[in-house]
Amino acid sequence: MMQKIQRFGGAMFTPVLLFAFAGVIIGIGTLCTTEIIVGPIAAEGTLWNGIWNTILDGGWTVFNQLPLLFAVSLPIGLATKQNARCCMEALVVYLTFNYFVGSMLKYWGPSFGVMDYMGDEVGGSTGLAMIAGIKTLDMGMIGALCISGITIWLHNKLYDKELPEWIGVFSGSTFVYATAFFVMLPVALIACLIWPKIQIGIVAFQGFVMHAGALGVWVFIFLERLLIPFGLHHLLYSPFYYDNAVINGGIYAAWSLNLPTFAASTANLKSLAPWAAYTATGYSKIFGVPGIALAFYFTAKPNKRKELLALLIPMTLTAVLCGVTEPIEFTFLFIAPQLFVVHCFLAACLSTCMYLAGIVGVYSGGVIEMASLNWIPLMANHWHQFLIQLGIGLCGTVVWFVVFYFLIKKFDFKTPGREDDEEEIKFGSKAEFREAHGMAQSAKFDKDGNMIIEDGPATVEITPDMDANTVLAVKILDGLGGADNIVDVTNCVTRLRTNVKDETKVRDDKYFKSIGTSGIAKNGKAMQVIVGLKVPKVTEAFKKVSGKTD
Repeated sequence: MMQKIQRFGGAMFTPVLLFAFAGVIIGIGTLCTTEIIVGPIAAEGTLWNGIWNTILDGGWTVFNQLPLLFAVSLPIGLATKQNARCCMEALVVYLTFNYFVGSMLKYWGPSFGVMDYMGDEVGGSTGLAMIAGIKTLDMGMIGALCISGITIWLHNKLYDKELPEWIGVFSGSTFVYATAFFVMLPVALIACLIWPKIQIGIVAFQGFVMHAGALGVWVFIFLERLLIPFGLHHLLYSPFYYDNAVINGGIYAAWSLNLPTFAASTANLKSLAPWAAYTATGYSKIFGVPGIALAFYFTAKPNKRKELLALLIPMTLTAVLCGVTEPIEFTFLFIAPQLFVVHCFLAACLSTCMYLAGIVGVYSGGVIEMASLNWIPLMANHWHQFLIQLGIGLCGTVVWFVVFYFLIKKFDFKTPGREDDEEEIKFGSKAEFREAHGMAQSAKFDKDGNMIIEDGPATVEITPDMDANTVLAVKILDGLGGADNIVDVTNCVTRLRTNVKDETKVRDDKYFKSIGTSGIAKNGKAMQVIVGLKVPKVTEAFKKVSGKTD
């Protein structure tokens, strides 16, 4: 079950990769169309205003069509065959579902608790939304994921179904859609019956979270950080950030939409947008990670500090600028998991302090995202709050450094640079590893690139013409036990995710660090190799050398 949940979480991250760019465009566009910041040139009716509003309309594409985007993207990670065709099927089935729902509400709306389907506008408290031009129930991301999940299940079961020759034209995607068409009728009816009641519950949940105050912020941030090793943090924050858990449309969309209002106001940001308290997961990235890096450096052995610095600088910059923390977090997560729990605790405390100081906004990413969605458009009237934010954050950096320094020294944690000399990473040969671990067969390739499966402990040969990503993929494959040990392969923003048949054939964290990754996270048969931001290219190479191409 955990393997399936992790695959689901990884698949959900596919469309999330688009949000960073879309958020930057909206932030810059909002800045350039806010008259109080750039002056009369941004006034309505000017050429400048028209150009930037055109750019803004395009920038809103991702956020305006989030349910559709999630419905189409989920098959990329979960379909076991012909992923591209499954994406098309998911799109058509999701649209069909919404047409069914819209028609049912049109004719029998009051019976389902929707009193004025024809007269109500979408949004607000109506419980309705426009999806691809269809007026339907506002089921948000949850509805999209459910319908896409049903489509994926039918696709995996039925796509290869052999039909009699006389109806062979209905095989493949057509057969999947034809089956899904009739499945969607009862599904749409069930949605009409239960979703209006669920919406009442969602409103109640929103009220609870909104009134939980500082405690709610602390619990949310702590759990978000704590779930990172399991790859489940996406499931926690997605309903808050991109769906209706605390505000209609999600915090990202609501914050971006209201940026001009916030920029023009001198009121405390917390009083303007109390619902924006939960996108505070980035403080530990820009303030906590530098403190951790400093603690690692000053607790390292003097003769290893220079080498360690070359590792820490890019890791820290990646976290601070881009908000990607896995490289540095996974360097100590499995060496000293106690430190990771402390890290989560401090992250929750820092975010709560910011909230108590009245500072809210979109602070889930790194400096680039924070600047575009907060500091730049809001600086004119909220600079004093940002100074307080900087002061609290720098105090947090000091706390992280002191706490980590003390704990590392006190308990002699073998963090980077503190390894015993006799325990230095050793680069062993493939023959030694295969002999020691009884590796399953892997793949060889002929001169034309075709895979050759041989009996015995064969491996993929590294040749001079291989690029760096392919070489790394081959080494990762060896570490995971060979091609025969691989069940499936996906990736998120920094990690190559795979399920294996026999976890005892997978090498330890030290091996994976020795080949150039940031280590491996193991959870039963579910493996996550921390590769970094180049993971999409490494994953493609891994699929080829392991024979797991779609």
